[in-house]
Amino acid sequence: MEIINATGRRKTSIARVYLKPGKGEILINQRPLSDYFHSEIHQSLIKYPLQVAKADGQYDVRVNVEGGGIKGQAEAIRLGIARALVQVNEENKTTLRKEGLLTRDSRMVERKKYGRRKARRRFQFSKR
Repeated sequence: MEIINATGRRKTSIARVYLKPGKGEILINQRPLSDYFHSEIHQSLIKYPLQVAKADGQYDVRVNVEGGGIKGQAEAIRLGIARALVQVNEENKTTLRKEGLLTRDSRMVERKKYGRRKARRRFQFSKR
């Protein structure tokens, strides 16, 4: 079986995910999962699509991720893994869709507007 690749995005993070049959090793930017993401929450977030598809320990996952912060990168990787699992087996689509793992979260940071302190925050009003 060849290597399956998929892309996941979240906020400004882009993750390129490569899936191949193996022992369940996850490498992110040539570093082990626990070394790249120190938080247990982010680690479980990334492993979740594999658990839902009952493919935990069956595939080696290689990820190149860039941009954004830790949370955005973790969610981009999660989407990429879910999309790759659908390519592996079309039957995974219903279970992953039910868990909301195939939906791209399109929320982005709102830009700062002129005449304001931030995107929506106004400067303090002074009557006198």
